[in-house]
Amino acid sequence: GIKHILGIWLAKEEGASFWAQVCANLATRGVHDVFIVCCDGLKGLPEAVEATWPDSMVQTCVVHLIRAANRWVAYGDRKAVSAGLKKIYTAPTEQTALAALAEFEASELGEKYPQSVKVWRDAWDRFIPFLEFPPMARKVIYTTNSIESMNNELRKATRNRVQFTNDESAIKTLWLMICNIEDKRAAKRAKQGKRVAAT
Repeated sequence: GIKHILGIWLAKEEGASFWAQVCANLATRGVHDVFIVCCDGLKGLPEAVEATWPDSMVQTCVVHLIRAANRWVAYGDRKAVSAGLKKIYTAPTEQTALAALAEFEASELGEKYPQSVKVWRDAWDRFIPFLEFPPMARKVIYTTNSIESMNNELRKATRNRVQFTNDESAIKTLWLMICNIEDKRAAKRAKQGKRVAAT
């Protein structure tokens, strides 16, 4: 699919009212249908999305769940814990995912790291919408990595700037960077399209 930045918002802190304003702004500007929102546990975002677009599906980013579950895990155990968690998010149905979570919880690693299990149990209602999709669709919607990659590019571009004089200069600089990044992505898509057309 094609990714587009729909806006830049600045706030002193994120919260329910901030996300409600962002969603209202997007709706006012013409975003009428939002089918799936993958988010990383930001406070108030799921509720704001559901209030603005009641038919939307809000799902927790699987990659963020894995990271959060590994937060309390000793470095040497992370690979094994991640392998145990993989059975949960690759399960074909909610029932098999729940069984995989119970199996992990009862395992030696699950008993050693109960906080990892708690992360999944606490996020369960926001995780299970993901399981309604076939495996090919899951690969597209399981993570916020496309947003994270854009944020990473913006961080790299702003790293050399010590400070911005005001919020407006920060927004203008970020907007120009985003335009540049999107131009590069569009050129790459066009090049790939020509290659496909030639075959």
